[in-house]
Amino acid sequence: LMDEPTSALDPISTLKIEDLIQQLKKDYTIIIVTHNMQQASRISDKTAFFLTGEICEFGDTVDVFTNPKDQRTEDYISGRFG
Repeated sequence: LMDEPTSALDPISTLKIEDLIQQLKKDYTIIIVTHNMQQASRISDKTAFFLTGEICEFGDTVDVFTNPKDQRTEDYISGRFG
């Protein structure tokens, strides 16, 4: 479980951590909690969007980010709220 694993890092250090996560996920299940949508779209295979403790949407990251089924997910990803 990683909570905002690169929140206080510079871009070079962030890239190194993301590369490490890519390697680790080959052998381990990793759960990342983040508000960084760009990072989530880069490094995750599956995405869950939570709002006020409820799972609004869960699926393949590509699908959630490019074709969300729930309007609340679309609103958050597009920056309409949050």
